Amino acid sequence: MSEMWPVFVVLGVAVVVLLWCCITFNRLVRLRNHCVEAWSNVDTELKRRYNLIPNLVDTVKGYAAHERQVLTEVTRLRQEAAANVGSPKQQAGTENQFVQALDRLLARVEAYPELCASANFLALQRELANTEDRIQAARRFYNGNVREHNNLVEGFPSMLIARIFGFAPREFFEVQDLRIRTAPAVWIS
Repeated sequence: MSEMWPVFVVLGVAVVVLLWCCITFNRLVRLRNHCVEAWSNVDTELKRRYNLIPNLVDTVKGYAAHERQVLTEVTRLRQEAAANVGSPKQQAGTENQFVQALDRLLARVEAYPELCASANFLALQRELANTEDRIQAARRFYNGNVREHNNLVEGFPSMLIARIFGFAPREFFEVQDLRIRTAPAVWIS
């Protein structure tokens, strides 16, 4: 019986290591799925914003027909951003350009007091501001999940399991310009 003791120790260590590998693999899968779900939430909110923009542009067109260049640029960038289904980094670049153009449009609107007083325009601005808040919350949720995923993928010893099964760090969805990090201002009379 005393000769079997080392075998039991080795077997016990092997079981513990195997159990740890299974638990770590399952955590990696769970975090990967959380990241996919969180990105889906960001994508949903971005699509919501894209759907609001044509209404906003149409409302502004009625009051500010000579702002055609800004309206055309917002429409073009909206289409580009909506069509971009690349990585979070690629989409962030397109989003940065789109939000800058949207900010320019909203800044030009200030020159039209009758537009600023329009009930349709005010409702669209409120909805856009609400959507921007929702996008920011979805980004934070996504980036939090990415942080947890990356910590596990890059940390030792879980990185061993991650490398064996092909888990890689994920990209954060970051906005480069600090001015873009805030929701567009809403002008309410």
